[in-house]
Formats: sequence, structure tokens, C-alpha cells
Amino acid sequence: MRKLILVRHSLPVVTGEQPASRWQLSEQGRRRCERLAGLLAAHHPSAIVTSTEPKAIETGQIAGERLGIPVEAAPNLHEHERPGTGLDTLERFQAKVARLLEHPSEWVFGAETGDEARERFATAVDDALKQHPAGNLAIVSHGTVMTLFLAHAVGINPVPFWRGLGLPAYVVLSYPELALIEVVASMV
Repeated sequence: MRKLILVRHSLPVVTGEQPASRWQLSEQGRRRCERLAGLLAAHHPSAIVTSTEPKAIETGQIAGERLGIPVEAAPNLHEHERPGTGLDTLERFQAKVARLLEHPSEWVFGAETGDEARERFATAVDDALKQHPAGNLAIVSHGTVMTLFLAHAVGINPVPFWRGLGLPAYVVLSYPELALIEVVASMV
């Protein structure tokens, strides 16, 4: 059975000086990637594909180096597009994301609806799987797009799932069936 492993990036340094899409991992986030690599080893990924965001690239590179497997960045695996939204209170941000997850066909905030983000992400996942036609594949991406994808593919309840995801976290699916095998929501 082939596996698709969807990984949420590790803990970034949160700063209001640059958009979230430019954030890099914190020192603690880099250390967490070591544990992530150890857990991913049980699923024998043959490659890691990451979004082009620095925090995802760093997560993939640290895990890939520890596992001794190739790592590459690919387009369209990035987070729900939120240009110009800036830092918000945690409560307001979580409320916006919850609404996006509950009403994916509606524009809630950012530059795309939840459905548009999910479709972009799903196409990029398919492209990565075509580029790596054999072996198990790990894809390092972001919490909201992963949740939108999983809600559509396997029917998870999106808001509690998203709220429960740690930094990092991962989900293992069978491929091509997309049956849920394992969820590791927190490694802390």
C-alpha cells in the first residue's frame, strides 16, 4: 500500500514585520523537526515535497536530511492566500479561519475562498504524486489548506481538526484511496 503523508510545518518565529508566508522556523521549531523525522521514518517516505514558504521548506529539509531522502519545493502547496491581513488577535484569527472552514464556498478573508485554496492544493498534491510515481510521499504544507483538503477527501470535522493541529503535525493516508491511516496532531 502506498502512503501519502501530509505534514504541517513546524513552529515558526511569529513576527508582524513580515507576512506569515515569509516566516522561518524558530529554534524550538527546528528541534521539533528532529522528532518529526523520527516519527516519519516508520512510514518510509522516499521523498519530501514542500510548499515554497520558508517554514515548510525548513521543516522538509531538516526531516529529509535526517531521513536521507530528497527534498524539493513545489508551487501551489502554500497556505490559504491571506495577503495584507497582518497580525490579528489569536481569537479573531481563529474565528476567521473557523468561518472559512465552515463555509468554504464563501469568500471570508484573504484572496481565495476555502474551496479555491483546496482545489489549488489538491491539484498540487496530484502533481507531486505524478512527479514521484513510486514509494511513499511526504508533503510539507500548512494547517488550513491541509484541513480543507482532508475535510473534502475523508470527511473530517474541519474546525476541531484544525484547532487540534500542532506545529508540526502529520496525517497518513492510503493512496490512491485516500483512506485515513493515522493522525499525529501533536508532538509536544
